[in-house]
Amino acid sequence: MSDDPRGRPRERLADRLDGRWTAARLAVLLLAVSLAGTGVADTAVYDRPQVAPGTIEAPAAGETVIAVQGDNIGGDVNPNKPARLVGVGPRGETNWQVAQSALNVSWFYDVDPLPDGDLLVVGTVDRRTRVIRLDGDTREPEWVETLPLWDTHDVTLTAEGNLLVANMRNTNNGTSDDRVFVYNRTTDEVEWEWLFREHYPADTDEGVSAGDWTHVNDVDVIAEDLYLLSPRNFDQVIVVNRSTDEIVMRLGADGNHSVLDEQHNPSYLQTEAGAPALLVADSENDRVVEYTCDRADPDHPLDGDMEPNCDWERTWSVGGFEWPRDADRLPNGNTLVTDTINHRVVEVTPRGEVVWEYHAPWLPYDAERPVHGREAGGPTMHDLNVSGAFAVHDAGATPVDTDEESVLARLPGHGLVVDAGETVQGVLPWLRPVWMPPSAFLLFATAGLLVLGWGAVEAWLARDRLRRRLAALRGRDRATK
Repeated sequence: MSDDPRGRPRERLADRLDGRWTAARLAVLLLAVSLAGTGVADTAVYDRPQVAPGTIEAPAAGETVIAVQGDNIGGDVNPNKPARLVGVGPRGETNWQVAQSALNVSWFYDVDPLPDGDLLVVGTVDRRTRVIRLDGDTREPEWVETLPLWDTHDVTLTAEGNLLVANMRNTNNGTSDDRVFVYNRTTDEVEWEWLFREHYPADTDEGVSAGDWTHVNDVDVIAEDLYLLSPRNFDQVIVVNRSTDEIVMRLGADGNHSVLDEQHNPSYLQTEAGAPALLVADSENDRVVEYTCDRADPDHPLDGDMEPNCDWERTWSVGGFEWPRDADRLPNGNTLVTDTINHRVVEVTPRGEVVWEYHAPWLPYDAERPVHGREAGGPTMHDLNVSGAFAVHDAGATPVDTDEESVLARLPGHGLVVDAGETVQGVLPWLRPVWMPPSAFLLFATAGLLVLGWGAVEAWLARDRLRRRLAALRGRDRATK
């Protein structure tokens, strides 16, 4: 019996490839097990978020009212991630809570203090919007308006007692009726409306066909006949003159994420010299920003005839939040911020130091200090002589100046990494179990994807063998019939 000398090298090569392939399989298995094991360890020591005080360096000026959105996908109540209203005392003591079931809502969004101490609350349930006036002492409803609107994040009670509504997700058959309108509670009629499609081209953002076109999430009365609007998906804040239906002020532009990126709940401020300023929860940029307009007129800061574009200067920012969705300037110069994905509300100094903190899971949306009224409207950073970019930090830590045009931001592929991170950040809160920390969820997800990916590779490499086996099985089936 003779050996083919040409076959032995081939056999040795095949043996080496099989050995390396086996080593690769073992390496993937060990990596997946290591990731999952680290996730288990992180979960074992994780304290899931609960309503509780955090850092309290100084007592707050009065009670803080927090609207917690909750996580109830499809309208089904998730008892582990409830929606609720919470009243918090100056030193972080929980004074009261109102559960979503008490007001028949699935989600809570905006909450506004009213002049007499009552609260105006916005919630949704079964593709309807519920606007509720709560007694400030008993937290019992004084009246409820249920509107046939799918998803509304903000409704403002006007001086006349009517409802100014930010109406989003109002698209049918390729036409968007996203709008802001005034609903007369006495006549049950819409007495004024402003349609976005009459002022923006249909291909703005992802286009009307996307369904949730504008995602207008905020509307406020800032002066007679002047409404501040936040079309989130358009990356801009605008002021609309009700008398003329014109946009008389605009900050940001669609797709210009260096200015704003899918913001929430802007506040109108004004410098001592009369220059308009806007304080914005710049959500997808994970920061709170303040911009100052170059125009100054103490008598007429919001002239209805002004051009819509100011020369805006970014006066101040604090980064390091995770998807902030509300920011209010307090009379003491600090800023009250709803740090949504961190499940907390914090009061920060102009240089980003946390002086008051309250943990409020699941996904706080809005926070107000009723003692300051509907809008706190504290001083601008321009008047406080503070400027620059800072990072949020705990009391006692060193303030950090941040260069937002850093070297990392200029590296190739940085934008793709940021977009991927934003996608993960947006999806993570809705998928992650309440008992699992974010780090563990990502570790388990990575391990799972690694195993699935490797399985797909193995299946592709064995495709011929799998086809032969399937053919053999079909042959056996035919032979037995």
